[in-house]
Amino acid sequence: GGPPTALVGGVFMPKRRSAGGDEEVPSGGKRARGGAGNGAGAMAATTIDEDLHSRQLAVYGRESMRRLASAHVLVVGLGGLGVEIAKNVALAGVKAITLHDTRAVELRHLGAQFYLDESDVGANRAEACCAKLQELNAAVTIGVDNGALEDMSQYSCVVCTETPLEVAKGYDDACHDAGVPFVRADTRGLFASVFCDFGDAFTVFDTDGEQPHTGIVSAVTSGGVVTGIEDERLEFEDGELVVFTEVKGMTELNDGVPRKVKNCKPHSFEVDCDVSGYGPYTGGGIVTQVKQPKQLSFKRLREALGEPGEFLLSDFSKLERPGLLHVGFQALEEFEESEGRLPAPGSAEDAAKVVELAKGVNAKCPDGVKQEELDEAVLSKLALGATGELSPMAALFGGVVGQEVVKACTGKFHPIFQFFYFDSLESLPDGLTPEDVAPMGTRYDSQVAVMGRQMQEKLGGLKAFLVGAGALGCEFIKNLALMGAACEGGKLTMTDDDTIEKSNLSRQFLFRDWNIGQAKSDCAASAAKKINPALNVLPLQNRVSPSTETTFDDGFWEGLDVVVNALDNVDARLYVDSRCVYFCKPLLESGTLGTKCNTQMVIPHKTENYGASRDPPEKQAPMCTLHSFPHNIDHCLTWARSEFEGAFEKAPGEARSYLSKPDAYAENARKNADPQVREALEGLVDLLVTSRCTSYEDCLRWARLRFQESFHNKVAQLTFTFPEDAKTSTGNLFWSAPKRFPTALDWSAADASHVALIRALANLRAEVYGLELPAWAADLGAVAKATAAIAVEPFKPREGVQIETDPKADSKGPSASIDDDEVVESLLARLEAGVQGKDLKITSIEFEKDDDTNFHMDAISGLANMRARNYAIGEVDKLQAKLIAGRIIPAIATTTAMATGFVCLELYKLLCGKKLEDYRNTFANLALPLFAMAEPIPPAKVTFKDTEWSLWDRWIIKGDVTTKELVDWFEEKGLTCYSITSGSAIIWSNIFPKHAARLPEKLSSLVQSVAKVEIPDNKHHFDIVAACEDDEGEDVDVPLVSIRFRNF
Repeated sequence: GGPPTALVGGVFMPKRRSAGGDEEVPSGGKRARGGAGNGAGAMAATTIDEDLHSRQLAVYGRESMRRLASAHVLVVGLGGLGVEIAKNVALAGVKAITLHDTRAVELRHLGAQFYLDESDVGANRAEACCAKLQELNAAVTIGVDNGALEDMSQYSCVVCTETPLEVAKGYDDACHDAGVPFVRADTRGLFASVFCDFGDAFTVFDTDGEQPHTGIVSAVTSGGVVTGIEDERLEFEDGELVVFTEVKGMTELNDGVPRKVKNCKPHSFEVDCDVSGYGPYTGGGIVTQVKQPKQLSFKRLREALGEPGEFLLSDFSKLERPGLLHVGFQALEEFEESEGRLPAPGSAEDAAKVVELAKGVNAKCPDGVKQEELDEAVLSKLALGATGELSPMAALFGGVVGQEVVKACTGKFHPIFQFFYFDSLESLPDGLTPEDVAPMGTRYDSQVAVMGRQMQEKLGGLKAFLVGAGALGCEFIKNLALMGAACEGGKLTMTDDDTIEKSNLSRQFLFRDWNIGQAKSDCAASAAKKINPALNVLPLQNRVSPSTETTFDDGFWEGLDVVVNALDNVDARLYVDSRCVYFCKPLLESGTLGTKCNTQMVIPHKTENYGASRDPPEKQAPMCTLHSFPHNIDHCLTWARSEFEGAFEKAPGEARSYLSKPDAYAENARKNADPQVREALEGLVDLLVTSRCTSYEDCLRWARLRFQESFHNKVAQLTFTFPEDAKTSTGNLFWSAPKRFPTALDWSAADASHVALIRALANLRAEVYGLELPAWAADLGAVAKATAAIAVEPFKPREGVQIETDPKADSKGPSASIDDDEVVESLLARLEAGVQGKDLKITSIEFEKDDDTNFHMDAISGLANMRARNYAIGEVDKLQAKLIAGRIIPAIATTTAMATGFVCLELYKLLCGKKLEDYRNTFANLALPLFAMAEPIPPAKVTFKDTEWSLWDRWIIKGDVTTKELVDWFEEKGLTCYSITSGSAIIWSNIFPKHAARLPEKLSSLVQSVAKVEIPDNKHHFDIVAACEDDEGEDVDVPLVSIRFRNF
């Protein structure tokens, strides 16, 4: 019957025992590609800490995380790039990392290697940083092996940095023969090179990491044309495979066989097969993309150098650059091999030798690889900075290469195939001399060798504001400390109002488990000062918002050189952006989402601001869909989150307001009696009087009745009002796509999910009332028995019930068809009588997704899954529910590191005073991989006569001027000012005759008396908006006007 088989990396393959014992490998001795090379049994036994890795699980999924957790990675070379790779791989959660490095620590290594300090000089680099790397993740075994590297088969992936070419070829050959993925990477000043060899037959199980596209079917013709519903766009592309489910009539489509699609359009496509013999389509159906694995065959390094194939591009303004650098890096290798060193910084002689060697390399290249012309200036710059290792480059490529390691170990996402070359020559200062780049005997010598001494001085004196100390903030402050920013007369202010949680530790690498509960900014600043004790950093815990403008006042903003955003929400970004525009300060912006990142440079007078372009708002499901007609699990989870917040946060919060000041609450309710107030009072009467719980048994009864009402009674009423064969006024079936006909649920003590939901709801209800949980509440069997004994009235359908079916209708609360004043008075009377003499203490529960012991996610996932069961929608586990209902942003360390590397390369440009065309905004996706760099967009400009301005301009008028003086000032510019406003108040307008009396008044007095603006003593100016027109009566959009009325 042949050899036994094993499921390896999702593919059945022959197996045999290796000499090492239990490890299973395919016949022929090579490991299965597309995974860590471990058997499925090993993966199944791996437990993932979902609290720690929840954001990462949102990117990789459980199967890939299990593969990672059984992987053993070798990292060769522990300089700046090597330690970045090791850090990111450790945070990802592999099983083990072996470090290999035969070099000793030099002082200059401290400019990019963040786990070394001055006391390590002379020690082995791998041994010096091993213990600090181990602190990142206790579940990863990290060790050092500085012996000869002979048996590569023990590793899941081998990464080489700072390894001579001939040695690297040998390592790659050994890996290729053993079936072990190999990655080689180096940064040389502002240049970088990456090479991947994942073997002859590597399987990529998921090329992009995106969820499979789905669509709701509304029609299928006998000719195979499939139509979706009107308001949802189909995302399928020609040639993709899809499967159908829930199709009625043409049930042959439900056979689970993938079918190819063609002629794809926004709302239709054709199946590329004959369906004319199938039954006639009558309704329903869901179509889902089937993602196909991809097989890749990699060349060995020694072969690929001569046949590199297509290079991965990063900057479309440099189409010829990868081919040039392919030659240039080989010339650099030849120089190092012949001279025993890299070219000296600033040595024109060494650079000339590299250029000549490049000509020789190019001459030997086959057609198609050979460069028609070598850009000697670029090759010279490659040589001149080759000894330098820059922290931003190490961070950027630590992220890129760290992700390649994850791909090698999991088969998740498409690897680099096979060469990637990069440069940021635009960051290089102009006119550097050999003296500028000569070593100074400091930790910054590696950076000085590339960027020069003046750059180091500018960095040292930098006054920067880092907003956020999360994942991006940790990477930024690490980079800035290594670069020497704010280390010599400068100052770095860092603020974040958040504290550290366990889930932060998988990517916010400056934090440890003993920091949980502490302020992020304090811990990040403390860790950064260990990286570079000279860093002058002030950590704050203030949110940057209008409420903190007394802390971050005019003097603070005016004293800054640059602002770096490390935020996780758009509103905060827009506020910081508005401050930067107002005070004309550069803003370096970035954000990540899973494997994707974007960076945006906001440079005064050169680029548009962050707020100039906005993403379209996310599409919201109509209220009637959420309440009565859900058709996917997201709808169910949104409803569940709303139910949770209503029952355990909003209603108890309202109750606390009432109980703290009942008379004031009642007076306000009478004064504002309307449907919303009436609804709030009804909820209060229910919580504090009608359904008040005084024992855990009461809480169980409340939970059981809640289950009955939500999942049986309301659904039974809905199907009574709209039976399955109901038709609309136009004669179409009411229950047609996307509506799904529901089924009422009957609670059962034998259904564990029913019982678990009851317990979660009852426990939360008990917490609201401050009731102690009995010991038996932990026993689901006891909870089931007690719940089964609760009497529940049988449901009786009611005639004439109104159910909202209009998707355009909004939920504005109950209608005002009855006398609200009378009902409010009655409810207040019931409320007062019900709470009189009772010492009620109510707790409002704020949703917390990351505590698995608080029953919050048990309740929300249970509510959502019961709802899904009503409508025959696929259910989700608690982790998936947490990701969706908790609105968790997928996040991984590799993308974060890469984003901050890109931004810090732009910081160099800012300090050099570069032109617009030298800056780059970047969009990158490590999954594909894709790098798209583009010149920022200039700001929109207004031209009037000989004057030009943009949003960056603010007209400042010095003096405590009157209204007339301001109007005359505009008149001198050829503009007629007809209105002056402050906030929403009109200070003066020429259309109001009474406003003529305000012309001789001081504007500083008017903004305070008319607009009610308070101007603190430490503020020297105020802003007004002037509406102006030209001689022909056409409006002219003039800049904001600031009146500096004090200290002018």
